[in-house]
Amino acid sequence: MPDDGLLTIESNHSVKDTIDRVEAALKTHGVTVFARIDHAAGAASVDMPLRPTELLIFGNPKAGTPLMQSKQSIGIDLPLKVLGWQDRAGRVWLSYTDMGRLARRHGLDAAVAPAIDGMSRFLADLAAAAVL
Repeated sequence: MPDDGLLTIESNHSVKDTIDRVEAALKTHGVTVFARIDHAAGAASVDMPLRPTELLIFGNPKAGTPLMQSKQSIGIDLPLKVLGWQDRAGRVWLSYTDMGRLARRHGLDAAVAPAIDGMSRFLADLAAAAVL
């Protein structure tokens, strides 16, 4: 499988419940949720079918600012996002961006490597808890 920079894990919950769980955990950790986008509802508004698909956009200036101080171009990939989606077989998945891949894409300074590692662990733990 090509390295597309996405990490995807299967969820034991519906798309809505998976994203609800992510959102609740983010709020518990003091992370700002900027937007929740229901792509399926958008598709339905123009009479087009789309399986359940929801995007959650979130971030924390304390975590993101040092990355942008290292290389401002990473601002195109911040704030972070998670996508809950249902495949043709009815299975639900949660996808999010691999922080290491973002760091390489933008050529971030080695000084922010501990921040990238911390964000990677946070996202992995967040996703794992949301899908169980």
